[in-house]
Amino acid sequence: MEDPNYKVKSKSLNKNINFNYYVLLSIVFGGFLIFGLSENIKGPAIPKIQTDFSLSEAQLGFLLALNSLGYLLACSFTSALSNKIGIKWTGIIAFVSMAFAGVCMYFSHAYFFLSASYFLLYIGNGMLEIGLGIMAARIFTKNTGMMMNLSHFFYGLSSIVAPIFASSMMTWEAGSEELGWRGMYFIMLSVSLLPIIPSLLGKFPQEHAEKEEVISYYSLVRDPVAWLIVAILSFGIVSEVSVGNWLVNFLVKSYSWSLKDAAEMLSLFFLFFTLARLLFGPITDKIGYTLSIMIFSFFSGICSLSAVIVGEKGAILFAIAGVGIAPIYPTVMALLTKLYPKGTGTAITFTVTLMGIASVIGSFFIGFIIDSVGGGKNNILGLQVGYGMIGVLALICSICCIFLFVVLRKRNKVV
Repeated sequence: MEDPNYKVKSKSLNKNINFNYYVLLSIVFGGFLIFGLSENIKGPAIPKIQTDFSLSEAQLGFLLALNSLGYLLACSFTSALSNKIGIKWTGIIAFVSMAFAGVCMYFSHAYFFLSASYFLLYIGNGMLEIGLGIMAARIFTKNTGMMMNLSHFFYGLSSIVAPIFASSMMTWEAGSEELGWRGMYFIMLSVSLLPIIPSLLGKFPQEHAEKEEVISYYSLVRDPVAWLIVAILSFGIVSEVSVGNWLVNFLVKSYSWSLKDAAEMLSLFFLFFTLARLLFGPITDKIGYTLSIMIFSFFSGICSLSAVIVGEKGAILFAIAGVGIAPIYPTVMALLTKLYPKGTGTAITFTVTLMGIASVIGSFFIGFIIDSVGGGKNNILGLQVGYGMIGVLALICSICCIFLFVVLRKRNKVV
């Protein structure tokens, strides 16, 4: 005989599952919003920081490389930490560390202390991104490419407004002085505390997932496909991150743009970037992840190089390049979930950690190129060559996709 309370219990269970799903969505989407803010408020702040501390381009590149090193360190231990204490508390620690980094920046009056503050911020960023990546891979089992791009759309959404908010906030009056970049960082990073609320309410997939992972780090090291994916993500992300690091500086020094106008161009880049992730996600599911990355990265590289060659009249191409670079990261994450379905966490950690190494090298390398080519304080040629490298990296990303496509086709595993 059927239990009369069965349907009531079933409906209640479904409601609880749906509520928890929306809570998890709010953490993933909100986490990427915070991530976008923390990553891209530095664009307008960098020229001010460089002036305050009298930094050369190479010192600035070293500072950005230290940021990537903090990110890399976080990637190396976050997966193990989340296995021990769960994604919930790993995420909460990440949010708290980012907010605390804002406090440290507010009180930073020496280059060493500033570097340590940035280092702490990027440890939080790395912990957050790995946690969000693993969580999203387990939640989005259908239409993975579309949902991964939608999640990262929120990163782009906050990235659009971050440079404008940052440049405006630095001019706010705080008593008898301007708020400046220190106060801006303090306020903006305090927002990192907000996602802690849904984090405490949600039940995370990791708590109920099977712990066994078929894929090991040893097998990934021996897999040429894994290394090709690392190369694709590394070249693509160094190209993407470098825009946020150098575009404002490039426009201000090469074309004598105001800080406000340069920040608006960076925001326009992130507008195209965000719209691409919102609109092109379904396309990646239809034409395949490997082919999608190949096409988009090629487009981005051509736009960036064309912008440098054409000059100030072609500055809009810097922003349009965001259309191509945007889908690379989320589409690679979707690719990993399909190629390594029983070891996604391991594959993501392996790939993103090595990508972090490339980011450290890439940030320092571009700063070194800018400082080395031409020389002098008004090093326009160095800036042009350095920014041209950003476009070249995107083209190399596309070339790596060709090799990956060939290897996967031989294995009959084209995704």
